[in-house]
Formats: sequence, structure tokens, C-alpha cells
Amino acid sequence: MNELVEKAESLQNLLVARATGSVERPSDYATLRTALTGDAKLRAYLPDFVRTCRSLDQFWQLIKHKFDNYADRRKYLYDEFRPLFEYLEQGQNPCIESVDDALMRFDAENVHAAWAKALDRRDADPEGAITAARTLLESVCKHILDDLAIVYDEGMELPKLYKLMAKNLRLAPEQHTEEVFKQILGGCASVVEGIGSVRNKLSDAHGRGRIHAKPATRHAELAVNLAGALSVFLVATATARKEIEVTSQKPS
Repeated sequence: MNELVEKAESLQNLLVARATGSVERPSDYATLRTALTGDAKLRAYLPDFVRTCRSLDQFWQLIKHKFDNYADRRKYLYDEFRPLFEYLEQGQNPCIESVDDALMRFDAENVHAAWAKALDRRDADPEGAITAARTLLESVCKHILDDLAIVYDEGMELPKLYKLMAKNLRLAPEQHTEEVFKQILGGCASVVEGIGSVRNKLSDAHGRGRIHAKPATRHAELAVNLAGALSVFLVATATARKEIEVTSQKPS
């Protein structure tokens, strides 16, 4: 992890230098870019221009037209690299790393991207983080239903979407007789209802009047952490079900 931090810092410093008048070696940019974009997990946290600008010349053409002074260029680059550094620091957290690994394996393009966005926005944009947490759960539910070939309405609200998915994964409380399982699964449904409600009331998904409640960082952290933990549970359950079906179909 320290090696990746050093490479990220080197890339950021190189781009800041190029954006503020220094002449840097193109080969250094190419080497650092290849190292960082080659890591599937990191790609979701890299600035868009690192993924799209294949050379320093392409980056220079972008930055020189975007801002006409050095101060704005520096601020832009520091802001754009912040999600990457936060991820690299948080990657040492076993809980975050576990969720990250599971969602990356399940679906890197949509599900993991929603998780990355939720993590990124917790401090600077709590409302956006809550919206991303809701999007994460919605994406997981839809991916699982697609895998099960279950038809659903694209515009279905999250609680109804979750209920449909839970029923097909045998995660509905009424499908179990053990009280402890009914309580746990009922709690999962309550989490989904809660995140959907918080998203409607406190996120950036709707317009606001002059007076409205604003979520704090702690509210965003709770919503994101709950959504991440529940998503991993759903993915693990769907994977286990698939493995059981494959095993049962093998000739004895």
C-alpha cells in the first residue's frame, strides 16, 4: 500500500509541475499511469483525466484550457486526487477492504463504482454519499435479479425492489421459522427502508426549500457503512445459492 501511495504522490506532483510551467519527462508519466490504471481497484478512484489522457501532451492540452492560472490548476489537481489518497488510506481498514474486494469481484463497473462514490463523498458531500449508498443497494438488487432472470420494473422503489429480490433469495423474514433469523432478516429490510427514507429526506436527490435538514458526516458514514455491509451479505448469499444450484445439477 505504501508503494501505491508513493506512486500516486509522484503522479500528482508530476502533473502539478507540468500544469505550472515545468517540463517533465513523458516516460515518467507513462510509467506511473500504467502502474495505477493497471490496478482494477484503483481505477474507480483515479481522476478521469488520468484514465483518458494517455500522454503528458494530452494532459497539457486539457489543463491549459481549463484554467488560466497556476493556483486554480493546483487546487483542481489536489481535489481530483483526493478520492484516490483517501481510498489508499482507508484500504488499511479491514472492513472497508473486505467490502471493496467483494463488490469489485461481483461487478466492478456499476456496483463497485457506486461504493467508491459513496466512500468518496462521506466527508465533503454527505448528501451525495447518502444518494450513492442508496444507488449501491439498488444496483446490487438489480444485478442479483438479473442473474436470477427475475423481471422487475426499472423504476421500482428500493424497498419494493429489495423485497422482490429477498423473496427469490429466501431472505424474507416470513420464509423462516427460527426467530433469530427472522429478526436478522427483518433488520436487513429495515436498513433498506431506512436508507431509502433518509435518501428521500436528507440526500441531494430532490430540490430543497429555504429550510431543510442537512445530514452530517456521521449520518453519511452510517448510511454508507450499512449499505456496504448489507451489499456484501446479499452478494455472498446470491453466490452461495448459485454454487448450490450448480452442485445439485452435477450427475451423481
